[in-house]
Amino acid sequence: QVQLVESGGGLVQPGGSLRRSCAASGSIFNINAMGWYRQAPGKQREVGATIGRGGSTNYASSVSGRFTISGDNAKNAVYLQMNSLKTEDTAVYSCYVDVQRYGTTTNLEVWGQGTLVTVSS
Repeated sequence: QVQLVESGGGLVQPGGSLRRSCAASGSIFNINAMGWYRQAPGKQREVGATIGRGGSTNYASSVSGRFTISGDNAKNAVYLQMNSLKTEDTAVYSCYVDVQRYGTTTNLEVWGQGTLVTVSS
């Protein structure tokens, strides 16, 4: 089993910052990628940011330049620093991990529980 524990999030004013953390634990042989998705009320889920095993990153155009994703391989953790937040960033943010477990040759995608980030004055 692989579990994800998320922390951070909450309410912030426009222009403010928040930092989200996510740590994976369990039977992990290798992590291929980690990232953050978000789903705003009434909208489809979209990729916010991803980071590969080698540290390569990708961002949605809507967050590029404002959000920074980083990882800690030793802790199997991923972080999302969100700056210059806008009201349209209000969404449930969920982390995910693409992982290979011990004793398997296939990859598995595991999702965190998600946390609401509200940007409002």
